[in-house]
Amino acid sequence: MAAASVVLGLQAGAAAGQEAAPAPPFAECIAGIGAGAAAREVPQAVIAERLLALTPDPEVLAATRNQSEFVTPIWTYLDGGASPSRIDEGKRKLQEWATVFEEIERRFGVDRFTLAAFWGVESSYGAVLDNAAVVRPVVRSLATLACGDTGRAGYWRGETIAALQLLARGEVAPERFTGSWAGAMGHTQFMPTVYQAHAVDGDGDGRRDLWNVPDALASTAAYLSAMGWRPGEGWGTEATLPEGFDYALADETTPRSLAEWAALSVRPVPGFVPPDATTRATLILPAGARGPAFLLLPNFSVILRYNTALAYALTVGHLSDRLRGGPAFARDWPRGDRIPTPEEIRTLQTRLTERGHAAGGIDGKIGPRTRAAIRAYQASVGLTPDGYADGVLLDRLGPER
Repeated sequence: MAAASVVLGLQAGAAAGQEAAPAPPFAECIAGIGAGAAAREVPQAVIAERLLALTPDPEVLAATRNQSEFVTPIWTYLDGGASPSRIDEGKRKLQEWATVFEEIERRFGVDRFTLAAFWGVESSYGAVLDNAAVVRPVVRSLATLACGDTGRAGYWRGETIAALQLLARGEVAPERFTGSWAGAMGHTQFMPTVYQAHAVDGDGDGRRDLWNVPDALASTAAYLSAMGWRPGEGWGTEATLPEGFDYALADETTPRSLAEWAALSVRPVPGFVPPDATTRATLILPAGARGPAFLLLPNFSVILRYNTALAYALTVGHLSDRLRGGPAFARDWPRGDRIPTPEEIRTLQTRLTERGHAAGGIDGKIGPRTRAAIRAYQASVGLTPDGYADGVLLDRLGPER
């Protein structure tokens, strides 16, 4: 089960480095949530039975600091997310549910391999949904976060109220209402507000049930379509770079047409079928000049709407390619590199900021703004500006001067 599910990575928190207000006592906090739920027409009986008697789950808050897609080396995350066993099981699921996938493709324009990849990454094709060691009561998880994760309390509060609304409307039976530590539900891990806005009935029985395979897959397709999925186009491709390539061009934010990239001798790996030479793509080097390079098409941004972690989105894309019968990556990752811990990344971000390269905050996560700051620093000291954070870079920055 993915640590962060559909739109979980999008919620706004406190500004990086800003002190959050102390959390109120749990009973006081959930009473406030209950008042908010009552104002949203959740019956008092549901609030009393499903919210007010709760105690916090101590393991949930710990999980917010250990999201694997942010703290695991990208190659390790990809190895697990697109493992041989997951590829084999995905191919079996594509055959088992072929008729359902065909109907969803016709209805929403999202290809079956992408949908199966989301399903595999989010819940191992549903295998974890009944695993008591993994799933937890949704409302308890969300209430714990709303009352303990103060930087994002407003987001979690809204999700808690949405979960209570689903219970009040009978859309989910209380005994089935389990999900990830973050309250994400069903085969493809929707948060409650996304369930409300985008879940659909995939099998025609008049209900939206994300623990039902056709409903979950159709709901994921509906969400991706609403976010701008472009039918007939993939997520992107691994690419090869020429000798003497200007790594400053791999800034992951400047799109160029595939024809323009070709003119720069940036070539997709064999087997990639480009949608059109005018289609625009960005270039990214997640592990720097010694690792694979990727041309990212517009659909990649849609995958990031599901989960903002680069490792997650690349895993979904790569798994979809492997389910199609595509090959493994042509270039391996620099597996011997020491990857900084979250605390070391915070140090790295601090050092970059001290040197005038704004890293987008001190949050312990490597994102586009931190990679941009790394590239600026690397260029300023004559290093290859590939935006890669490793132990060597951290040692090079050293203590504040």
